[in-house]
Amino acid sequence: MSGPENKKRILVLGIGNILWADEGFGVRVIEEFHRRYAIEDNVTMLDGGTQGLYLVSFLEQADCLIVFDAIDYGLPPGKLKLVRDDEVPKFSAARKISLHQTGFQEVLSAADLLGRCPRELALIGCQPLDLDHWGGPLTDPVRFQINPAIELACKLLAQWGSPAKLRIAPLPASEWLLANNIDRTNYEIGAQPI
Repeated sequence: MSGPENKKRILVLGIGNILWADEGFGVRVIEEFHRRYAIEDNVTMLDGGTQGLYLVSFLEQADCLIVFDAIDYGLPPGKLKLVRDDEVPKFSAARKISLHQTGFQEVLSAADLLGRCPRELALIGCQPLDLDHWGGPLTDPVRFQINPAIELACKLLAQWGSPAKLRIAPLPASEWLLANNIDRTNYEIGAQPI
């Protein structure tokens, strides 16, 4: 990730697993954000999926980090919550898919141990409704939070001096973050919400 010397290096990261309904919230937000907005050279958008510790190298390069994820805050389904800076490590994904999966708290801890955790952190989390529907789409309460989550991220980017701009022309399919028919539109065709 590179940017001009006077600009903060910013990573916008969507994490989660699209195979488990609302667990895919973070990935679906970053996918839509990338499709609709152009960003400056010092900003990187990344579908982190379930990559776990492989994400540490990306965090090491960032001064500021925005993360989209499904988070069990104990709130009503679909409730969006922004958590900042020192509060971020206290929250983790709604669930781990297996005992071998690394949570995002561990990713932050690893980057911190290496002495290169982003200085500014923002977690945009959404309370899931359904995490058990294998191959299922996002539920309505969670899907309806995609646009508000993007709006929150746009405000943060503007505060950090790197505003996102609506794309004038549609992003060509060859430049989408998700390909091979796992983008939300193609993947969720025929899938029925609960």
